Amino acid sequence: MLKVGLTGGIGAGKSEVSRLLVAAGAVLIDADKIAREVVEPGTPGLAAVVDAFGPEILAPDGSLDRPKLGSIVFADPEKLAVLNSIVHPLVGARSADLEGAAAPDTVVIHDVPLLAENGLAPLYDLVVVVDASPETQLDRLVRLRGMSEEDARARMAVQATREKRLEIADIVIDNDGPLEGLEQRVDAVWADLARRARAAE
Repeated sequence: MLKVGLTGGIGAGKSEVSRLLVAAGAVLIDADKIAREVVEPGTPGLAAVVDAFGPEILAPDGSLDRPKLGSIVFADPEKLAVLNSIVHPLVGARSADLEGAAAPDTVVIHDVPLLAENGLAPLYDLVVVVDASPETQLDRLVRLRGMSEEDARARMAVQATREKRLEIADIVIDNDGPLEGLEQRVDAVWADLARRARAAE
């Protein structure tokens, strides 16, 4: 098994790269998706979050009111640390379960947006960084996602710098140009990853 950490700045095209890798045969473990699953209604994770922050962080249907919780934790580093101490171990355990169910010769892609920020590179056999210039990121966020330029710049500012991501990269997928050329670049990376996975058996 080859454990690959996949990351990239917002708007760099990481989601598209992970989709192409899955189409090629990779097993995807999406940290953001799992983080949502572990606090769904009826889960011990949601119960623990309610214990920590009170029932006012629930929506009328009993689900987690993410904007409300976000407004509490992102304004207070200590409260964010409390939330992370609840959610991160649950995400880690679920990720380990999914990884354990994969076949021995599998390439397992861990899609981790904050891989550089949280110093997680040592957890993986390889780190793949999807790279785009800040100008390209900004253009995509405004043009394709409909963000205001101010909001897009704010979101980019709280992430690791491009340089910090590239420092931890074993493989860089350049996604600064049109998406049409991306598939070919991902195919080449996939061939390399699959070869390494077979060699690691």
